[in-house]
Amino acid sequence: MKDNLESPYKFNELTFQVMVDASPSALILVNDEGKIAYVNHYTEKLFQYSRSEIIGQKVEVLMPARFERYHPGFVQSFFQTPQFRRMGEGRELFALKKDKSEFPVEIGLNPIVTMNGNMVLASIIDISERKKAEERFRLVVESAPSAMVLVNKKGEIVLVNTQTEKLFGYHRGDLIGQKIELLIPDEIKKQHPKYRKEFNKNPQTRAMGASRDLFAINRDGKKFQVEIGLNPLDTFDGKMVLASIIDITERKNNEENTRRYTKKLEAKNKELEQFSYIASHDLQEPLRSITGLTQILKEDHQGQLDAEAQNILSYLQESTNRMNELIKGLLDYGRLGKKSVVEEINCNELIDTVLKDMKISIEESNTSIEVEQLPVLFGYKLELRLLFQNLISNAIKFKRNTTNPNITISAKKKTPGWLFSIADNGIGIDMKFKEKIFTIFQQLNPKELYKGTGIGLSHCKKIVDLHDGDIWVESQLDEGSTFYFTINTKVPK
Repeated sequence: MKDNLESPYKFNELTFQVMVDASPSALILVNDEGKIAYVNHYTEKLFQYSRSEIIGQKVEVLMPARFERYHPGFVQSFFQTPQFRRMGEGRELFALKKDKSEFPVEIGLNPIVTMNGNMVLASIIDISERKKAEERFRLVVESAPSAMVLVNKKGEIVLVNTQTEKLFGYHRGDLIGQKIELLIPDEIKKQHPKYRKEFNKNPQTRAMGASRDLFAINRDGKKFQVEIGLNPLDTFDGKMVLASIIDITERKNNEENTRRYTKKLEAKNKELEQFSYIASHDLQEPLRSITGLTQILKEDHQGQLDAEAQNILSYLQESTNRMNELIKGLLDYGRLGKKSVVEEINCNELIDTVLKDMKISIEESNTSIEVEQLPVLFGYKLELRLLFQNLISNAIKFKRNTTNPNITISAKKKTPGWLFSIADNGIGIDMKFKEKIFTIFQQLNPKELYKGTGIGLSHCKKIVDLHDGDIWVESQLDEGSTFYFTINTKVPK
């Protein structure tokens, strides 16, 4: 009868030992006196003790000295109300190996009733690697250039970085443990828990608030516009959300300024179009009338006019001709880039065409032109042709009286496009006027010596602007000038 009573117990005890030894975590059985009654194989491996060394010892042998004073009281309290619980919630726990080295642990307590009395089975997990991972994560979050806020499933702030403190004006100690709604304006605060629950049902990386403006609120109660990215994370403490928060106030201000500028630019373009219409119709018509009447007076009343009247008519004719040239130049300026498309251009072939068109003026002025190897690029063909024509014409026109014009045209690669240069040995430019020369209708030299409308270089600037480039000049009086311009047009899609 005795054997029959003991057999089930021995079988259960054997089964218990087999199960405990097979566990992948350290398991320690402790009696109500706080002494170790049994340990499994993993405990030996983790703490570097053999079973015979620690069975019968107080459990405090596996704890740092700073915990020994308080732990017996914890043991007594547990046995008074035994129930499963995690030990050390709210604070970090450490265990002690045989070599006296400490390591962080997570402990679970389970009350067990045995034939030898009530005991507690402690499950001990070494969380050193987890702590290292958490520290790496914390360092990554801390070094982020934007505000980063880690929020648990309850909506409580678990972690923030320095950028969060700077952005919201709180110390991190004032934020940890608080609901995320602390950083949300009142008009959204009541609805936000509902948004959190919806996100937690189907958590996925996404930008928050797509198609609507988002605002946050700082410690001083000031609202500011933000852009938020949400990243769900699986952590040892459950699912959490890492929110990246960027203050976009400056960006929005810039966008608004750009919008206003674009609106003004569109209005100015409409005004220019209206002016072009007026210039092409309302202004040219009376000019044609004046030109016609002047011609009639000169032809039909030639013998009736004295020398002064003849001079006045000649001056009037010259003035109307010049006005016609100015109007034509202005209309050409307004049309630049309007109907052109980006295409592949062989600049060597383009220059050949320009030089053939200018053959007479080149020969009459005894101009020598050296053209180095030029690139093939994408751009507006008609406009680039006009650009080269204007710069070469200027180099010929503004020559020194004692020297034949000499022009060199070259180009070199310059990310993201090409840098061109057109150098001459002409009269040069006073560099204090280096910006003025690209302004429409500006002429630095006497009109009687150098005919023109003062619109050629403004054409050049607009053409270079169309190609997302810059144009400038380097010059010395009586030694010549070099005009530089960049062409940065991208390949059309």
